[in-house]
Amino acid sequence: MSYPLIFERSRPGRRGLKLVEVVLEASRYIPEKFLRKNPPRLPEVDELTLVRHYTGLSRRQVGVDTTFYPLGSCTMKYNPKLHEEAARLFADLHPYQDPRTVQGALELMWQLSEYLKALTGMDAITLEPAAGAHGELTGILIIRAYHQDRGEGKVRRVVLVPDSAHGSNPATASMAGYQVREVPSGPDGEVDLEALKRELGSHVAAIMLTNPNTLGLFERRILEISRLSKEAGVQLYYDGANLNAIMGWARPGDMGFDVVHLNLHKTFTVPHGGGGPGSGPVGVKAHLAPYLPVPTVEKGEEGFYLNFDLPKSIGRVRSFYGNFLALVRAWAYIRTLGLEGLKKAAALSVLNARYLKELLKEKGYKVPYDGPCMHEFVAQPPQGFRTLDLAKGLLEMGFHPPTVYFPLIVKEAMMVEPTETEAKETLEAFAEALGELLQKPKEWLEGAPYTTPVRRLDEVRANKYPKLTYFDRE
Repeated sequence: MSYPLIFERSRPGRRGLKLVEVVLEASRYIPEKFLRKNPPRLPEVDELTLVRHYTGLSRRQVGVDTTFYPLGSCTMKYNPKLHEEAARLFADLHPYQDPRTVQGALELMWQLSEYLKALTGMDAITLEPAAGAHGELTGILIIRAYHQDRGEGKVRRVVLVPDSAHGSNPATASMAGYQVREVPSGPDGEVDLEALKRELGSHVAAIMLTNPNTLGLFERRILEISRLSKEAGVQLYYDGANLNAIMGWARPGDMGFDVVHLNLHKTFTVPHGGGGPGSGPVGVKAHLAPYLPVPTVEKGEEGFYLNFDLPKSIGRVRSFYGNFLALVRAWAYIRTLGLEGLKKAAALSVLNARYLKELLKEKGYKVPYDGPCMHEFVAQPPQGFRTLDLAKGLLEMGFHPPTVYFPLIVKEAMMVEPTETEAKETLEAFAEALGELLQKPKEWLEGAPYTTPVRRLDEVRANKYPKLTYFDRE
């Protein structure tokens, strides 16, 4: 059964509230070219219809508040409601306020910067980027500015990316104008060190790595990779999507990374999904600090202030000062847990992943790179089963499926990340459901799901021909 749009529920003249009419000569304040010629096409519904519409929509959705959400490399962990209350305390602030009137907000941003620097081993940070991929682009642009400032911008035109990397890594490097070269993984799932050595040289600007990598494995040769990079004058970039596994235990800066981006909307419980808002701060070592976006938040003798005095800055990358309420939630998360709490959360994320991996192996699933995993692992179904069918079957069983068909180096990949916030019983129920699916007839799997609000979609057509706007039928 299709679910009507709010516009389809609209009936002329229906109202949920009555606004006070205000006569205003808009042209006195807004240039004529920006004024509407016609009133906006808003739906006309009563309050009860409106409430039922959005309540009904929420009951049709899947999220961490309603079900297990084991998306690999996405850290879909539960978001404490206390942090939502903390964010509401700042809801009335305006970005155009005089900094002298928002000292509390600036102090929070400064403190968060200090916490993130301490957790990552970086020397300076920007809170501006809007999300992880945006942070990636910011970091690569900082590296590009650094090489240009040293007169090497025209020579260093290549960025190296492992074959198991997140897709945003090569996309980011390409957007910044770089050529991308792929470095293969070795038989142990880690970066092939000999292959990396063959690629390194004065033509390389950066290496983009995730550690743990997307197979859930810690790159044990990271110090050697860092040494080789430094000798070649190459900047080492840390994709922070998987920091959840090591926060408080290991720091990218100590591994030799020059740039780090963080996903606050993953690692530090800012609500994730639905298009945002996210937050992707970028930390850098001291030699890259002059190129950070402006403004940065600084502490002076008369209080906290926004520093625009960075002559070598790459400029703004986001309006105002980033997604501020996301920063509040991350600050609250760190203050609530403290260092020992963060370490425990990371340890539990690893424990949950290792436990779930063994459960799935008992059910008949394979783990092609079966070393000690960190917070996530990549499994394969037995021969003859399609991962897509199993993912759709999980929906029928009441679970959101894991990431599928990624990383690309694993055939029929199922990338599973349980996070630290899931109970042992939930992991066991999930493994039991995946085991039951292997006993289902092929025809049943190919037709699943059956009782969800929407049945199996033509996903190729949905991606090639999306309908993103609604137009009246008149």
